[in-house]
Amino acid sequence: MKMLHRRALATLVLAALGAAAFAQSGNEIRIAHVYSKTGPLEAYGKQTQTGFMLGLEYATAGTMSVAGKKLVVIEKDDQGKPDVGKAQLTAAYADDKAALAVGPSSSGVALALLPVAEEYKKILLVEPAVADSITGDKWNKYIFRTGRNSSQDAIGNAVALDRGGVTIATLAQDYAFGRDGVKAFKDSLKKAKIVHEEYLPTSTTDFTAGAQRLFDALKDKPGRKIIFIIWAGAGNPFKIADLNPKRYGIEIATGGNILPAMVNYKQFPGMEGATYYYFGIPKNAANEWLVANHYKQFKTPPDFFTAGGMSAAIAVVEALKKTAGDTATNKLIATMEGMSFETPKGKMTFRKEDHQAMQSMYHFRIKADPAFDWGVPELVREIKPEEMAVPIRNKR
Repeated sequence: MKMLHRRALATLVLAALGAAAFAQSGNEIRIAHVYSKTGPLEAYGKQTQTGFMLGLEYATAGTMSVAGKKLVVIEKDDQGKPDVGKAQLTAAYADDKAALAVGPSSSGVALALLPVAEEYKKILLVEPAVADSITGDKWNKYIFRTGRNSSQDAIGNAVALDRGGVTIATLAQDYAFGRDGVKAFKDSLKKAKIVHEEYLPTSTTDFTAGAQRLFDALKDKPGRKIIFIIWAGAGNPFKIADLNPKRYGIEIATGGNILPAMVNYKQFPGMEGATYYYFGIPKNAANEWLVANHYKQFKTPPDFFTAGGMSAAIAVVEALKKTAGDTATNKLIATMEGMSFETPKGKMTFRKEDHQAMQSMYHFRIKADPAFDWGVPELVREIKPEEMAVPIRNKR
């Protein structure tokens, strides 16, 4: 009798555990967020995480659920290292049973994650890693991206800088983000001429030697002369201004960045470029909500990658709403291809061919406003998605 009782009890326990597991899997949607909690892009990762959680709140009207299923976010720190990121995403899919994943911060890490998504046949929504190759020659059908790509950055900046009689030298980091960015920028120029490309390690702190090579390449050229900077994370390439490029008639130009980095922009009033986001530029309901709620919670405006994180969250929720909470990968892919959704930047649409989100960029001119610590990017004009012939670079 005792043995029968034990067997019955064991059966009941197993049944209860099975029911709990079933209830958990049936009533939860697990989303892995792989980003740089630590490492050189920690500031970007934190903003993305903040924006992602705010975006889930916004898109679910505060319920943090879709179709009666609770959204559970599993955070993974890739440390800015490709091998660590790969292991973290593998664990998220295999052990944590994530239905899909979002991230990472670094382009180098993202490239390591792409084959993991393909192996597990689960979606990876890339935000904010920017290298063209992510939705280009390294792409697979499980990859979507809300973040802008290097071509979108480049085309926007080309609109701002591409004039006849302009000579440009580029300064970028020596990895996928920098090299893809320069290539896309070069490909987008029709009138201006590039005479030199300077690539420096991501850990560079002394820019003197690189600056001298840039000056030598430009100083004897006629017309307008520009050093165009593509840089992310640690290091301050704007230190080259301390070496007085103005004595050669050389200007500095760059794209948008996070607010702490844009403190350096204040010394360049009138500098032009194109940005992905600045909280004071877009006029729409999602951005108004983001700005108001970010100020309410953090007493500061939302930043560059905060908007990106929110956009990714909105995309996830909109897709899940359309599938009524069904996380079957093929159903999500079919739903998301061509899907439009409203973000803090306005409407984005996932292009069917490569799953890149088509979106506006903003041509700006820097104003040194004493009310702000950073150089304020004042809108010259919005560059609409339909104005940008963003190349399809994959081999689908």
